[in-house]
Amino acid sequence: MIGKKVMSLLQNATKLNQIIQIHALIIKTSLDGNNFVLAKLLRRLFACSSANDLPYARSVFDEIPSPDTFIWNTMIRAYLNSQNPQESMSLFCQMRLLECIPIDSYSLSLVIQACGRLKDPGNGQKLHTQVLKIGLGSDLFVETALIEMYAKFGDIEIARKILDEMAHPDLVPYNVLLAEYVRIGEINLAHDLFDRMPERDLVSWNTMIHGHASLGDVGTAKKLFDRTCERDLISWSSMIAAYAKTRQSNEALRLFHEMQLANVLPDKVTMVSVLSACGDVGALGMGKMIHECIERNRIEIDLKLGTSLVDMYAKCGDIDNSLRVFNGMNNRDVFAWSAMIMGLANHGFGELALDHFSKMISEDIKPNDVTFIGVLSACSHIGLVDKGWTYFTSMSKVYGVSPKIEHYGCVVDILGRAGRLQEAKELIRSMPFAPDAIVWRALLGACRIYKNVEIAEEATVNLLELEPHVDGHYVLLSNIYSQAKEWDKVVNVRRMMKNINIQKVPGSSSIEVDNAVHEFVAGDQSHPESEKILRMLSEITDRLKDNGYAPLTASVLQDFDEKEKENALAHHSEKLAIAFGLLSTAPGSTIRIVKNLRVCDDCHIAIKLISRTYKRRIIVRDRNRFHHFVNGSCSCKDYW
Repeated sequence: MIGKKVMSLLQNATKLNQIIQIHALIIKTSLDGNNFVLAKLLRRLFACSSANDLPYARSVFDEIPSPDTFIWNTMIRAYLNSQNPQESMSLFCQMRLLECIPIDSYSLSLVIQACGRLKDPGNGQKLHTQVLKIGLGSDLFVETALIEMYAKFGDIEIARKILDEMAHPDLVPYNVLLAEYVRIGEINLAHDLFDRMPERDLVSWNTMIHGHASLGDVGTAKKLFDRTCERDLISWSSMIAAYAKTRQSNEALRLFHEMQLANVLPDKVTMVSVLSACGDVGALGMGKMIHECIERNRIEIDLKLGTSLVDMYAKCGDIDNSLRVFNGMNNRDVFAWSAMIMGLANHGFGELALDHFSKMISEDIKPNDVTFIGVLSACSHIGLVDKGWTYFTSMSKVYGVSPKIEHYGCVVDILGRAGRLQEAKELIRSMPFAPDAIVWRALLGACRIYKNVEIAEEATVNLLELEPHVDGHYVLLSNIYSQAKEWDKVVNVRRMMKNINIQKVPGSSSIEVDNAVHEFVAGDQSHPESEKILRMLSEITDRLKDNGYAPLTASVLQDFDEKEKENALAHHSEKLAIAFGLLSTAPGSTIRIVKNLRVCDDCHIAIKLISRTYKRRIIVRDRNRFHHFVNGSCSCKDYW
């Protein structure tokens, strides 16, 4: 009677502390000699706990007087599932020494899998020989394990031969080989196997979807996804992750919405991808909704999910919530600290970013290369040239982090923004590797600020060798020539663009209102509320002029008359987005804009005045950083 009660309690236990209490009851009622009860106890322990709790399970196992084969197999499998194949091997060796414990085909299949994961072909081949000697070469468990083992050794042909020679293979060996093909990137072999499989289940379809998605072939992954008769969490998560990783963020968010309509509950993996997509397009409303969904469904905010929330809020312009999530995390690793430092740097809070770096070091967290990109960006955005150089030299000398080309690019940017163009050029020449386009573009951008035509031409020559079809390089050089009034060179640049069919990417700005993203381009009249927006824009311009605003027509580098220049400036994409924001959001609320290019000088002046005139906080994320406009001033302090 007691035994039935204990088995019932174990069946219903869902938490580790409940199982520990039941274990105490088993000992108290002298059931600790019953292998059937103890096997059930171990299985529930593994179902309700994590790899961190394995020592407790092992202590239970070690106290069992006479564990049978099933119990040995249960423990070996637990170590295998917790990514500790070495301990699986060790246990199997102990089991073999006990003559009274028979080794069955399942024992062998587990230790063969362990050999594969340990990349131990010596023992693997010995086990294969032993299997054949004792007549278990045709056992389904063993053959499936051998397929996986040889695939992990890189012996794909042997793995395929074992499958081909199986008398009656079920879906499992097919799926095992399919997964191994995908793991090593042999997507064509995977397709051949997938096409000749006698039947397929959801695991087969998910493996192929994941395979194409992980290789960036989103189109094929989506075709497979659309062909599946059923979809589970893995199907949806693989597709959403594929869209997020390839920066097709709106598609990722659309698919997540479909997943919700299909009543499939997301997990942490899904949420990380969706948060990444939200951060990419600046969809703060959607990001907040995801955060609420995480809390409502009691999804554990672990390190990875917590870091994703920190990153999403920072990229969406809500640095306050980014800090709040970060400060609420129980554990913070180098990735969490780096996300926070980078977020603060990009928002122009350089001193606070450097304070966080100091705190991180004081907590004995070793910085990595991403951390230093954040630190150097912080120095760049607030003009700390000497401090930036000190951090750069400390990377290898103090922290053992070898500077990469991205770090050199940051230092070039630091020097260039400060007007030290010659030093920036000399640093590029002294780099231990060939400069990339990012480095030369940083120098070219600094030339625009300081109107240095000579260095700009040198930077452009190198840029066009690396990226001959990127419109931004030509546009930057053309603008520099225009500032210098070298009109013949402006004409030459435009002719060059025309000859090789380079199209200038138009400036676009987006704003999220009621979880919908509205996008505008310069002079845009395609929005359904275009008439209202243009009237609002006219009102804004009149009020700004009453407050002393004079359009910076010198920044219009086309051959227009003054009136045309003023009109062109008035209809820049960020101004259209702000006009829509003023019409569509509550008075006093924050307006958040995302722009694909750098904010122009005139818009920067105008938005400062708009923030004061309309008593709005306006946050603009451009290609380089965030600008927080509050009461007539900007967080960048006009240094950007």
